[in-house]
Amino acid sequence: MAAVVGATLLASIPMSPAGAADRPIRIVALGDSLTAGYGLPPDAAFPVKLAKALAAKGVSVDITNAGVSGDTASGGLARVDWSIPDGTDAVIVELGANDMLRGIDPKVTREAIEATVKRLKERGLAVLLCGMLAPPNYGSDYVKAYDAIFPELAAKYDLVFYPFFLDGLVQDRALNQADGLHPTAAGVDRIVERILPKVDELIAQVKTKKGS
Repeated sequence: MAAVVGATLLASIPMSPAGAADRPIRIVALGDSLTAGYGLPPDAAFPVKLAKALAAKGVSVDITNAGVSGDTASGGLARVDWSIPDGTDAVIVELGANDMLRGIDPKVTREAIEATVKRLKERGLAVLLCGMLAPPNYGSDYVKAYDAIFPELAAKYDLVFYPFFLDGLVQDRALNQADGLHPTAAGVDRIVERILPKVDELIAQVKTKKGS
């Protein structure tokens, strides 16, 4: 993914008057360019479109875009403490794609994502882990080691898990930008549509913890 820093963007979607008295659920989307919205206008980035989709269902949320284009899993770990402010309820972790593109040892990627998850869990935050898949041309050993990172960590730490962040986009030219790596606005819509049930599950965990 391109090494361009994605600006942090707060997507606050107001709720209907019936739920306005309740504090919105605060979610941080911690990721790389797929989260940051590389190549897209700010209102087409994944966190913004996700917030709008939740608002349409009557769910009051604040979603902070903590996506940084070009970030590896280790880069995400290095900034996790200041990227996730006090008062956050849940975190969507979308990291690791750049590790794969750069051929970084899957052990390094696993250690960084696991350390990130552990810090978030230690803070009592609900976590949705987004998986990534390596293409076959990386070789069977790499693919096996890399692809296993996400489901194994999700199971180990009892995380809400979305197996493949780009599900439904691969090889669909209409849903990908010219670089073949980043989704178009329509591609982001597809991501939001498919991940939404898992985000609902994440929000349910937050509400259960709050006793609401």
